[in-house]
Amino acid sequence: MSATVETSTHVAQSPELVTREIRPKRSKHEWIDWMLTVDHKRIGILYIVTTSVFFVLGGVEAMMMRLQLGVANNSLISPDQYNQLFTMHGTTMLFLFVAPMLAGFANYFVPLMIGARDMAFPKLNALSYWLLLAGGLVFYATLFFTPPEAGWTSYPPLSSAIYSPSGGQDAWIFLIHLTCVASLIGAINFVATIVTMRAPGMTWSRVPLFVWSILAYSILLIIALPVAAAAVTMLLTDRNFGTGFFDPTLGGSPLLWQNLFWFFGHPEVYIIVLPAFGMISEVIPVFARKQIFGYKAIATSTMLIALISMFVWFHHLYTTPSPTIVFALFMVTTLLVAIPTGVKIFNWLATLWKGSIVTASPLYFAAGFLSVFVLGGVTGIFLAVFPVDWQLQDTYFVVAHFHYTLMGGAVFGILAGLHYWFPKMSGRMLNEKLAKASFWLIFAGFNITFLIQHSLGLEGMPRRIYEYGASTGWQTENLISTAGSFVLSLGLLLVAINVLRSLKNGAVAGPDPWKANTLEWFTQSPPPANNFDVIPTVRSLEPMKDIRAELEGSGRGDS
Repeated sequence: MSATVETSTHVAQSPELVTREIRPKRSKHEWIDWMLTVDHKRIGILYIVTTSVFFVLGGVEAMMMRLQLGVANNSLISPDQYNQLFTMHGTTMLFLFVAPMLAGFANYFVPLMIGARDMAFPKLNALSYWLLLAGGLVFYATLFFTPPEAGWTSYPPLSSAIYSPSGGQDAWIFLIHLTCVASLIGAINFVATIVTMRAPGMTWSRVPLFVWSILAYSILLIIALPVAAAAVTMLLTDRNFGTGFFDPTLGGSPLLWQNLFWFFGHPEVYIIVLPAFGMISEVIPVFARKQIFGYKAIATSTMLIALISMFVWFHHLYTTPSPTIVFALFMVTTLLVAIPTGVKIFNWLATLWKGSIVTASPLYFAAGFLSVFVLGGVTGIFLAVFPVDWQLQDTYFVVAHFHYTLMGGAVFGILAGLHYWFPKMSGRMLNEKLAKASFWLIFAGFNITFLIQHSLGLEGMPRRIYEYGASTGWQTENLISTAGSFVLSLGLLLVAINVLRSLKNGAVAGPDPWKANTLEWFTQSPPPANNFDVIPTVRSLEPMKDIRAELEGSGRGDS
């Protein structure tokens, strides 16, 4: 059986789940309240809004690159400008959009989901946001001078003072420093909050799966970020103080940078994807009207993915002059990470199996996530095998795989979480028809853009080139990919329109419009400053079902 979600102008039906709203005194200027806030919910919204702006900037940069590559022998963009766009796009999406966007959702919902009134260290929480914003402003200030052009990975010698003498590369280094400190502070705060501030009765076997994913995300950040900070510090001193960590003429090695960068960079992939996994684990059981299948298996697989991800970085160095035994070792570890990921996929499918499916927009995006991420995982299996990787590395096959796992995984997960939690954050429902239309445009546009890039890679098109000749035969596929990027952009524009319209005109949501499972739905929508008047005692994995049953039994709830 299936059902659809009503989004008319009446208040969504739900039990009377009431907390007494306590609001602090406001200043005469609302913006001052936002500038000085230490409320985890407002900080979460600041993260989400700020990273959305950076997402738009990164998307514009991507569209300019796709326009350049849409036809052969194009002169729309110069080689230097293309390198700058490539660097700005990759850096923006990874360091200023995906990871901090997920931190924004975590800031807003982790305390609510565990029954806490705020994060463990509210002022440090605010500091982490302002450091992120400072890093983004420093980085984008280079648009007025000379942007960096060594790529988002900044491999030496391309990032050395000889090949990148402008201050743009130093700004890239400062961005990494500032975002590393911001993320490290935030990660420590998340761990402290999750470990020490759970509601009575919320044992580790009752912690929501999104919270488990944020715990794993935070542990990975604490381990990996110091390595990234050390690497960019060495690059900074190489560029400005005459050291030679990565300069072979001074006894250094460019391979040192690659090892340090990818020791951070590949766990960063799972830092990005794990919270999206957590969002999907919250969405699917709600709209399948079933308890999540294999809760302990999903929670355990989350921690196993985090563990194994620390031992796979060297597969990015398959084409370096290294012993074959090292390649074989890292091929095995890379293949191993597919096992706990597969456990999640099968458990999500088992949750949907024979469920009473509610065909709402969050489930659409969750289903889209499952399909594109699985395809990205399959292509990752090919790239994990080093003789195959020797043929495909630095081709558009890798570009396609990268976007299917990161954009397909993280962005579809974020969109599922946005459509699921928007009623809680705003008190309003999104327009379901517009949400579903945006899904189909995004899903079609994404696959049109990136699926065909696998073929381009198999045909030998290198990545990071700004033009190609007509004789290569790549123009038709590139033109299709560019057309798909416009369809994708239209879908994302519809999401933005839906959000902005619904903030004022959406149907009033009520506290629990989805009949959900976790504690954030116990509060008003949006939640009051204190989150909970009385923190409920958790008695099962699905505390909201217990609360609804109790209220209905006492005659206070709606049927």
